[in-house]
Amino acid sequence: MEPSSSAQLFLVGANHHKTPIGLREKLALTAEKMDQFCTALSQLRGLREYAVLNTCNRVEFYGVVESPEVVETLQAEFCQFQGLSPEDFRSIRQHALGPGAVQHLLEVSSGLDSQMLGETEILGQVKDAYAAAQKRQTVGPVLNRLFQKAFQHAKFVRTNTAITEGQISVANVAVDLAQKIFGKLDKTRILLLGAGDIGEKTAKAFQSRGAATLTVSSRTLERAMELARTFNGAALPFEVMPQHLADYDVVVCSTSAPHAVVTTADTSVAMKKRRAQPLFFIDLALPRDVETEVAGIENVFVYNLDDLARIAEENRAAREAEVKKAREILSEKAEALWKQLGYGLGGNNAR
Repeated sequence: MEPSSSAQLFLVGANHHKTPIGLREKLALTAEKMDQFCTALSQLRGLREYAVLNTCNRVEFYGVVESPEVVETLQAEFCQFQGLSPEDFRSIRQHALGPGAVQHLLEVSSGLDSQMLGETEILGQVKDAYAAAQKRQTVGPVLNRLFQKAFQHAKFVRTNTAITEGQISVANVAVDLAQKIFGKLDKTRILLLGAGDIGEKTAKAFQSRGAATLTVSSRTLERAMELARTFNGAALPFEVMPQHLADYDVVVCSTSAPHAVVTTADTSVAMKKRRAQPLFFIDLALPRDVETEVAGIENVFVYNLDDLARIAEENRAAREAEVKKAREILSEKAEALWKQLGYGLGGNNAR
């Protein structure tokens, strides 16, 4: 559908800036929920185009509507779908029209808006969100150009600034913490819960620092065995995992389970077997894989995504000049892109 002078580009959602991890896990859309909500959005009058960026740190809707009221309706339906009051959502939401939405997507794609400044995973996640919207046929001329240009400008920023140099990633921060707790990692036994991309990268980071013993446990045993082979490790059936927690020093949690898979009761039993040996959980999942109360058990260390981000934040000062440079570049490119998009939209979007 061709844009008209009444159409408006928008962004609405919530991310890590204002939303603590406990609330983010309530807002996150599982694959099943994503399909259900997108089906509901197909019935929303006045919503011409949209794409959903759904990660552990953000749920953001980008789209084209016939009026700002349609955005409010979308927001209300999302709150009802996720069981959150509109007032609570409004206090944490990220919202922009027109050029503000363009600027935001460019900064997100470039890693400037990430908890881990300059991280590269986000660009792949934005590309996946766009591909999913293409598959659903919910993007048109405006979002097609916006996302394609976002990918191009993200590459330009990464090539022409140093925001990714000395990159602080979740994986590297997690390994640094483990080294502080255990010292050398050559005899550290690591269990990877979940066989997804983030957990795999963390496991690689551990091996690069000398960790030799790695076991993978996933609800799909075949996938666990496949990933274990890449690390010359072993696979553990997921249903017996709780009985084997005591056998490991570090547990990297990255499943897509809708509820905690590591309980306080199972961890307490494991710690009785481990005596004075510490147990380190790196919970990279959203919703979280480790029950909150586990952190209260003696000699147990639990770090989630927000904990790791706070540690990384302490080390980003050296790259502030590069951040400023990258934002200036993106600001110019966002302005030029908006002139192209705004012309097609009638130029009637306010920041």
